[in-house]
Formats: sequence, structure tokens, C-alpha cells
Amino acid sequence: MKYVELYTDGGCRGNQFDEENLGAIGGILRYPEKNVEKEYKKAYEDTTNNRMELMAVIVGLEMLKEPCEVKVFSDSAYVVNAYKLNWIDGWKKKHWTRGKAGALKNKELWMRLDAEVAKHRVTFVKVKGHADNIYNNRADQLVNEAMDAYLSEVPKE
Repeated sequence: MKYVELYTDGGCRGNQFDEENLGAIGGILRYPEKNVEKEYKKAYEDTTNNRMELMAVIVGLEMLKEPCEVKVFSDSAYVVNAYKLNWIDGWKKKHWTRGKAGALKNKELWMRLDAEVAKHRVTFVKVKGHADNIYNNRADQLVNEAMDAYLSEVPKE
């Protein structure tokens, strides 16, 4: 089974507090045994930071062509704790809800992420954002590059 490191980040300018918010994802798939890295980035309109954090991991895992041992590095406690603290199993037992606490936000993305996680042997690692991890910093840079590129392509009115 191939070993892959996946560094992800998601971000949002506006975070759904104004009409024209913009989010993006960035990620790096690292194959240490082959010394290969693949980067990806994409911007999304009308989204939230949490949705972008989820999408960053989903897209990275969807890029894998076969089952792999994957170590996911993310600065999102929202994403990492869902697996490290086993929230995901509770949500599944409650039919993808939070039970008496109500609806699960971003349910469709959590379901999509969990389907991808099931294909691989995944470990989640929380890293400190904007710190000394070069790959996390690069993922953050990809997020901003995607948003800047999107904004430069949108026709001005």
C-alpha cells in the first residue's frame, strides 16, 4: 500500500457574512518514497471556511487512484477532531445528525469525506496554522492564489 501525505487548507473571504464571499481550497499530495508532490487549488463562491476545509481533504483523497495509507495534515480542528475524537461515528449512528442537538451542518460533505476515508487507511494530524510547517504554509498560499486568480478573472462591472 502506497504511503501518501496530504496537506490541506481551506479559507474564505467573507465567510458568508456578506453577499460576495469567496472561498478556496489548496492541497499538496506528497509521495515521499518517490519524492513526488502534486498540488491542487480551486476557488468557490458563496461558501464558508468549514466547507472549504472539508473540500480540501475530499478533493485530495479523490485524486488518489488506489487505496493508500494516507496521513492528512490539517490546521482545521473541525475536520481533524471529527475523526480523532470519533464524532463521525456518533453522527453516522444518528443517521448523519447531531441527535437531539439537531441537524449536522455540511452533512453532504461529511458523508462524501467519510466515503473517501473508507477507501484508504487514513490518519488525521492537527498542525498549527500559519506556523513553521512549510507544507501547511504552502497549502494556505495555494488557497490565496486560487482566490486571487478567481477575482482577477471575474469581469468588473
